[in-house]
Amino acid sequence: MVLILGRRLNHENSGGMPESPGIKRKVFEVESKTLSDVFNFSSGSSHSENVLQVFNEFRDSRLFTDVIISVQGREFPCHRAVLSACSSYFRAMFCNDHRESHEMLVEINGIQADAMDTFLQYVYTGRACITTHNVQFLFETSSLFQIVILRDACAKFLEEQLDPCNCLGIQRFADAHSLKQLASRCRTFALLNFPEVAQHEEFLDLHKDELEEYLASDELSIGREEVVFEAVMRWVYHGVEYRRPMLKDLLQHVRLPLLHPNYFVQTVEGDKLIQNAPECYQLLHEARRYHVLGNEMMSPRTRPRRSTGFSEVIVVVGGCERMGGFNLPYTECYDPVTGEWTSLAKHPEYTKSEYAVCALRNDIIVSGGRINSSYVWMYNSQLNVWIRVASLNKGRWRHKMTVLLGKVYAIGGYDGQSCLSNVEVYDLFSNRWTEVAPMKEAVSCPAVTTCAGKLFIIGGQPSENSCSNKKGY
Repeated sequence: MVLILGRRLNHENSGGMPESPGIKRKVFEVESKTLSDVFNFSSGSSHSENVLQVFNEFRDSRLFTDVIISVQGREFPCHRAVLSACSSYFRAMFCNDHRESHEMLVEINGIQADAMDTFLQYVYTGRACITTHNVQFLFETSSLFQIVILRDACAKFLEEQLDPCNCLGIQRFADAHSLKQLASRCRTFALLNFPEVAQHEEFLDLHKDELEEYLASDELSIGREEVVFEAVMRWVYHGVEYRRPMLKDLLQHVRLPLLHPNYFVQTVEGDKLIQNAPECYQLLHEARRYHVLGNEMMSPRTRPRRSTGFSEVIVVVGGCERMGGFNLPYTECYDPVTGEWTSLAKHPEYTKSEYAVCALRNDIIVSGGRINSSYVWMYNSQLNVWIRVASLNKGRWRHKMTVLLGKVYAIGGYDGQSCLSNVEVYDLFSNRWTEVAPMKEAVSCPAVTTCAGKLFIIGGQPSENSCSNKKGY
């Protein structure tokens, strides 16, 4: 492509004459490509910011203002166009045939004047100063005028201010305004910091159903259940005349069986309010039974909360590496919640085999073993140690054990010569085995279970070639 640029100087007659020296021409060689004849220029966000800044100056000097917003007797001169551009609330007010679209003074109720001032700062500058003192009123104002960005900024600010002294109040505020995410964050925070939350005034102002929701949660983060009981009693005593009838409903969510027995006797049963509440006696009786019977007595209140670090596990004791191989000393437990195996203290008498195992309360009893052992060991779950306890009166192996009403029963088995009908019972408090009425038929390797206060012995091997029927004991 050849581009010719010319500049005419001064001449009178150019027709038919040679090119005048007054005309100069320059020729530029340009690459052959498509040239655009449009240039889209943008100054970026600075232009809109400058315009808003000027409008804000106009507002401050009341220049071109065409409406006055009145809140709590305080007047705010504004521009209808700016308000309508920012808020659909004002757009509907000023652009339709409403009374306010023709009036100079528009009064708005239900909001704070200071919040309106901060709101207008945001409308005219895009900036707002959110503080702990104005966040609630600014949230309500931005919600009324449907400014979603400012409303969400207030909600985010509240999340960052969560503290044991205010999380319950913020949760109530979030529930009232359908802020599901903020309400969920508040609830999680309160659950994780319950011991501290329960010490503040907001806790005492909870409604009964709100308190029950926290007490019933397995996610309640506490080191011991005594904290929950003390929080409930503090809440009840805060308004004892009105809240006394609610005591039973609240104590149903306290895991009384998991309280330390000494604390239960001295603090719970010694409380005057509980002593004068017969409707609570059944809950107390349940706790007493659990302290005696352990895991035989199960209810929603006997399940530990997750934060305590306790959970139901499956324990495997001993065994052998292969048929005819060496006996193993290992004791391991499996947590179904975490899916992890954990090693416990090794069994001292791992050289034995075919012993009986059962759980007593929160401990494990191992008795007997081949050949003709009468030794009994108890695994203490709190100390992670095996402790030798009273021996069986009669050594045995291939027997079974189970727990009934807080006592351990050793049933049948083999003594190296014949099957046994012998039954012994172990009392943990006296650390003694006592022989009781024998079975009607000697048996080894039976299945044993309990039901309705009775022992049931099923199957087994009374001799080499036969199996026994079901027997009740």
